[in-house]
Order: sequence, then structure tokens, then C-alpha cells
Amino acid sequence: MTHFNDLEFPAPDEGFVITNFIVAEDVERTAEFYKNVLGGKVVFAGGEGAPTIVKLANAWVTINVGGGPTPDKPAVTLEPPANPDRVNAFMNLRVADIAAVYAEWSERGAEFLTEPVTYPWEIRCYMKDPDGRIIEVGQSLP
Repeated sequence: MTHFNDLEFPAPDEGFVITNFIVAEDVERTAEFYKNVLGGKVVFAGGEGAPTIVKLANAWVTINVGGGPTPDKPAVTLEPPANPDRVNAFMNLRVADIAAVYAEWSERGAEFLTEPVTYPWEIRCYMKDPDGRIIEVGQSLP
């Protein structure tokens, strides 16, 4: 079933917005993670073969299955991470209170790699989504 919420769907009248497109083994499971663990809101659930879009704070995550080349990307195949320990890009979430977020998201089922680590400029830690995609969670220090 398709669901739209025009006030939160990433379709600007002018300029542009940024969405992060990710490929998932199981779109519904991954959308549930971004909704239930990170507190996002599903603004479009396209059903089988169509993407699901989750509004996450001031951005959107578009989640879909992989697939082979298409006319607009003739040599590109989309697939979930093959090796979650080898990363070439990741989402970075900046939070106001990392201790509170770490506790809350852990309680919701987030699996962090370590507890938050303090550096001179920030406190940060990393977690993985259901497909093994890494997500940095950080709090800037003054």
C-alpha cells in the first residue's frame, strides 16, 4: 500500500533536498530499524518493488532492494554491503547529547561497536543497521 504525507515527502518546490539512498536485503526490516531505533517516520511505503522513504530528523533515507543496470545507469549494479567491515561511505548523525542517545538507541535495539569515545573535538561511536551499514553518532565539543 502506498502512503504519502505531502508535508514531509522529499519533493521540493524549488532548489533541492538531500536524501540518502541505501540498498537493503529486506526493505521493511531496514525501514523498521530507521523508524523504531532512530526515531524516523515512514513518509512513503511503496510496497514490493518500490522504495520506502523514512524522514530522519532533517533528512530522508530512501530504502530499496538492489538491482542491475537501468537505462539511466547502464553499467551500475546496486547491492547491499558485501562486507560490513569494509566501508567507503557512511551516515554521520550529529546529536546534542550522545550519552542520552546511546542509552535510548541501545534500549531500542541498536548495536554499537563500542561505547562513545571522547576526542578533543567530539565524542563519537558507531553502530550498524540491519544490513551492516555503519552509522557514526557524534557530539561536537566546544
